[in-house]
Amino acid sequence: MTTAEKLAELRERLERAQDPGSERARKKRDDAGQTTPRQRIQALLDDGSFVETGALARTPGDKDAVYSDGVVTGYGRIDGRPVAIYAHDKTVYGGSVGVTFGRKVVDVMEFAIKIGCPVIGIQDSGGARIQDAVTSLAMYSEIARRQLPLSGRSPQISIMLGKSAGGAVYAPVTTDFIVAVEGQAEMYVTGPAVIKEVTGEAISSAELGGAVQQEQNGNVTVTVTSEDEAFEFVRDLLGHLPTSTFDEPPVVWAPADEDLDDSALDDFMPDDTNAGYDMMDLLVQLGDDEEILEIQENYAPNLICAIGRIDGRPVGFVANNPMHFAGCIDADAADKGARFIQTCDAYNIPLVFVVDTPGYLPGVDQEKVGLIHRGAKLAFSVVEATVPKISLIVRKAYGGAYAVMGSKNLTGDLNFAWPTAQIAVMGSAAAAVMIQGKQLAAIDDENQRAYMKKVFMDFYEENMTSPYVATERGYLDAMIQPSETRLTLRRALRQLSTKYENDLPKKHAIRPL
Repeated sequence: MTTAEKLAELRERLERAQDPGSERARKKRDDAGQTTPRQRIQALLDDGSFVETGALARTPGDKDAVYSDGVVTGYGRIDGRPVAIYAHDKTVYGGSVGVTFGRKVVDVMEFAIKIGCPVIGIQDSGGARIQDAVTSLAMYSEIARRQLPLSGRSPQISIMLGKSAGGAVYAPVTTDFIVAVEGQAEMYVTGPAVIKEVTGEAISSAELGGAVQQEQNGNVTVTVTSEDEAFEFVRDLLGHLPTSTFDEPPVVWAPADEDLDDSALDDFMPDDTNAGYDMMDLLVQLGDDEEILEIQENYAPNLICAIGRIDGRPVGFVANNPMHFAGCIDADAADKGARFIQTCDAYNIPLVFVVDTPGYLPGVDQEKVGLIHRGAKLAFSVVEATVPKISLIVRKAYGGAYAVMGSKNLTGDLNFAWPTAQIAVMGSAAAAVMIQGKQLAAIDDENQRAYMKKVFMDFYEENMTSPYVATERGYLDAMIQPSETRLTLRRALRQLSTKYENDLPKKHAIRPL
């Protein structure tokens, strides 16, 4: 064979590998208006940056084996920074995992471990390749084994663009962030047909594992409406994250201190201490701009976890939202906050706690779902985090919820409060029952009883919840006017920029159950 013939053969093989699925599978994809894995990769990465690996890989010993083995792998760049990437190809073996598929994904993960860069998986998988039996399961384990050295070292992101069942859901939920497209993504360990066969329960695939449902279950970071929106979110997200834990997060332009005008914040807080307001309306005024990426918006919405920027640098906001459960922390919110704090800490993103919470959510159901250990998990994560931690109390800060929201006693670095802050073991209404309950019950006249309760509550709020009490005892670093907040946060983060903590030597900590 001549050199020209060899080159022609290479070109012909590479051409076949570009879209190697069967004609029927490709037609089904095209009729559904879905894109190819390479189109998806090209849409996400910087133009011309994708370098494919393993394009001609296929199942060994099978003369009819298809190129790529159901996954496209390689590396490229987003905003000029390196990423490793793989994308399932549903037209080849249904995107299921076989031996060659697994080895290709393992190779790009090991590449990412070596150079310290993010790994992005575009998921659209049929799960394990049944005909490969134990080999497919072994490959799932090989992939999972590479996730541990990557975890907390470089960001791992999953983009869910189709159905992922069985073993195919475990790898995505082990990554740092999951972006799912509504109407396309579905996730479940056991599909509807098997559930009906085993338990008799009838449910549709979308109802069981659709993107919105899985976000409400706490398994999805954000739900979007299109592939383009998913790719845009991932690009924005990476723009707030470092390439690895050994790198600084990206820094962008921010207005100068003297150009800040936050006078409107002095009128932000309602006079009624029980009035609701949307905490996001405040957060967009504390950062440099309104570009804030909220994480798990529709899971435990009573606690907002979001990434924004202050002074041009990424920060993680952990904020109570009075619009849901009055800002109380329930078991789901505790889980959500704990994982977000851990993620920010891993990638050197300072934490800003914005506090307005009457406490942990009371109730029999909460006790049954493990509020004790799940709430403790949030406290554990706060103490474990070594990044700068700043707390801003804007209204209520009661009980254990006050402690876990970045208090100085739970390792918060700097604590500030607005004059509208209320800091106490509990609110005045609960205190009236606990402290004056018997005395009030002894008053027969209903009007007199209500009057005496109000007198006690007024006294309690003035003398026991006043932020000046906490300030006098050194639990607050400063009382500030709301209009000074953004400048105060900037200066605090600059002051803490060289913070360094080193834990006691040990193998690892043991988290609450």
